[in-house]
Amino acid sequence: MSKFLPRRQLLNYGIKALIGLSTLSLISLHRNRSLGAIDKVIANLEAQVPVWMQAALIPGLELAIIRDGELFWSHGFGLKNRSTKKAVTNDTVFAAASLSKPLFAYTVLKMVEQGKLDLDTPLTEYTAKPYISDSRIKLITARMVLSHTTGFPNWSGEDPLKIEFPPGTKFSYSGEGYLYLQKVVEEITQQPLNEYLHQQILDALGMSSSSFIWQSAYQTTASDGHDRQGKPIPIGKSKRASAAGSLYTTATDYAQLLIAMIKPGNTDSSRLTEASLNEMLRSQIQINQFLDWGLGWGLERTRDGNFFWHWGDLNTFKSFIVASRELGTGIVILTNSQNGLKICKKIVSQAIGGQHPAFNFKMFNYSVTH
Repeated sequence: MSKFLPRRQLLNYGIKALIGLSTLSLISLHRNRSLGAIDKVIANLEAQVPVWMQAALIPGLELAIIRDGELFWSHGFGLKNRSTKKAVTNDTVFAAASLSKPLFAYTVLKMVEQGKLDLDTPLTEYTAKPYISDSRIKLITARMVLSHTTGFPNWSGEDPLKIEFPPGTKFSYSGEGYLYLQKVVEEITQQPLNEYLHQQILDALGMSSSSFIWQSAYQTTASDGHDRQGKPIPIGKSKRASAAGSLYTTATDYAQLLIAMIKPGNTDSSRLTEASLNEMLRSQIQINQFLDWGLGWGLERTRDGNFFWHWGDLNTFKSFIVASRELGTGIVILTNSQNGLKICKKIVSQAIGGQHPAFNFKMFNYSVTH
């Protein structure tokens, strides 16, 4: 079901018509304000996304598109659960996995604005005792956590947490770093993370369906996940917030964060200032010729401008977001399938346009087998 634009009657496009529409995107229409042309972009997505989903065995998907810094269009496709046949709508809640990280990073930058935390002060200054015994823990700062340069592994599992290289020297994606910074934030605020996030950010941005812990209301609104063969797998129900990956959200909710990234506020508001947004989206560490990491966000350098992006991967839930402050545009893609990332590039190409090197990021799991 679509939202925010009048419901359009889908045209019975032939192959030639779809090929003709495939050249339209928000980048190509940036200077073309024709509503008719914009309508064709949406009609094209409504026609093609279900075809791509069926081919990739993706039961359900939710989209939200931002244009001119506003929520422009959103749509739910397919099913929340292949067995129950319940449809995905704009209110369907998905497990967002690592999309948690940019939201947490946004919250941390607001704490910096408020003088509660400094990006470059060692985090040991805020805790009663060191997180681990390695003396190099005294070098790790919030900036290093948010730019994935702590030296921590992504996950340590049952093994003791170790620093694998000198902090601040290179990029290595780390959920463990976010868990460390979460502990620091909870110690500073003297509040559980989910409670603090609702109080400071989620409620203020209008993200009313989002939470870092399971809510009873999700019993009726949440989607289940699906494996690569399309078998339903019950959604996990987190009882404790994880800054690295426990967010539940909808595409329209998460779009509010992208809008906040595009439109600055002031130090007294819930939104970050222009200076803080610029710092979040400034390269902290280079990954390759086209990709850098900022504070909480991956960064792309493309011929169409600079974009910020992130992805989520919780095995049977996969997601992708990309946006541009310069163009005032962005997209949120949430899927309930282990195959979900397989069609995100096509959707972004149709909706946003341009080339996006983020899809070559080495941690993306597109594989057919688990």
